[in-house]
Amino acid sequence: RSQRRKKNSLDGETKSQISFANKFFGCSKLSRKENSDFKTTAPPGNGFQRTVTSDTDKTLSSEMELGSRMEKNDQFLQMLGKKTANKHLDLNSCGLTTADVRKMGEAFEMIPELEELNLSWNSKVGGNLPLILQKFQKGSKIQVLELVDCALTSEDGAFLGQLLPKLQSLEVLDLSINRNIGGGLNNIAQGLQSISTLKILKLHSCGLSQKSVKILDAAFRYLGELRKLDLSCNKELGGGFEDTSALLVMLKHLEVLDLHQCSLTVDDIASLTQVIPLLSNLQELDLSFNKKMGSSSENLLSRLRFLPALKSLLINNCALESETFTALVEASIHLPALEIFSLSWNKCVGGNLKLLLETLKLSTSLHVLRLSSCSLVTEDVEFLASVIRMGHLAKLQKLDLSYNDGICDAGWAIFCQNLWFLKELTELDISLRPSHFRDCGHWFRYLLFAVTKLPEITEIGMKRWTLPVSQEEELGSFNKDPKRRSIHFDHGGFQ
Repeated sequence: RSQRRKKNSLDGETKSQISFANKFFGCSKLSRKENSDFKTTAPPGNGFQRTVTSDTDKTLSSEMELGSRMEKNDQFLQMLGKKTANKHLDLNSCGLTTADVRKMGEAFEMIPELEELNLSWNSKVGGNLPLILQKFQKGSKIQVLELVDCALTSEDGAFLGQLLPKLQSLEVLDLSINRNIGGGLNNIAQGLQSISTLKILKLHSCGLSQKSVKILDAAFRYLGELRKLDLSCNKELGGGFEDTSALLVMLKHLEVLDLHQCSLTVDDIASLTQVIPLLSNLQELDLSFNKKMGSSSENLLSRLRFLPALKSLLINNCALESETFTALVEASIHLPALEIFSLSWNKCVGGNLKLLLETLKLSTSLHVLRLSSCSLVTEDVEFLASVIRMGHLAKLQKLDLSYNDGICDAGWAIFCQNLWFLKELTELDISLRPSHFRDCGHWFRYLLFAVTKLPEITEIGMKRWTLPVSQEEELGSFNKDPKRRSIHFDHGGFQ
């Protein structure tokens, strides 16, 4: 009877280990050469289950006889066709259990060459981070650590602060969507001071406050290699930059700065006005969803002209006013590298699009132009059609004119008649607002004709436009052509 109990106990342990193994490696998304190696040695699905099951008795009994935990783990990993020298492990969204994450720490001890680890979207990681990463020693080769939406606690943050100095090769740290990590931010910031190799730091939606900016500011002087800083969607951050943005200047290599939806105050904007124009390597800037920008950002937007390397400028929903919009227009003329320009949800653009003439003429690399919900009028799209006809937007790939319900049929007709000049266009959106339905005019025929001349087009947004029977038949005939099956008219079901 005692032998039977012992056997049952061993069977239970075996099943637990196999269950963890299947989740740990079956869910993992190995990259590069390791991925192909893993697929050939352990096919997914039932075949994988049978392979593991058939080898389990011999392999696990052999492990138990060895008696060494290190040897157990090593054989456990190799049993699954997994090389201990694998460098990239992606376990995001795997539904890891508490038992899984506790076993994971021992497994990581046997992968000393690990360079990239992604545990994102596994809530059980929260509160257990020390158990998972405690085996990472000084000299670890980890370069990428992603812990997005892991329900990390302030205690996890404190542990991470102690761990960071050991990760001297770390280049990417993503702690986004961990709203309770603020309590450990002091420790994290202190740990960051030891990571001079860090290139990407993401703290999107982490519940950061005004005080958090001051804490992080002290670490910026040590992050001279930082290329990307994401502090977006921290709504309590507003006011934090008033006296502490000066050290941002130390980030001389910064290429991406994301501060969208941070509730920036007037004083924040004044402070950032002194700093952002000095980041001469900046390529992407997102200040969207900061409503105070509308009345107080004239000087900041005007000084963007000193960022000649800027490729992406997002100023969505900033309540821009006439003066701030004019300042932005004048500065944008001096941004020859601009590829993405988004002004959506700024009502002042409507009726004033012609002010962007010089910008659109000079931005020969522009790939994306977003003007959704800008209160555009007929004259605006007629102006845009003339710019297109002159060939100034030849590289444009995505054009968003959605939620501009004030454009009459004549305006859409002129626009569609000239649309075919955009030979590289892949996406066009002219959808109406959710509460507004409207009949398509004769311009729909011009749209269909233009699409036949656009070799790259794949997506056309037309939600809430209604089609009469004759136009539905035209669209049906159009869609039957095998050459056009890759084109999707996103109409949500024409009414």
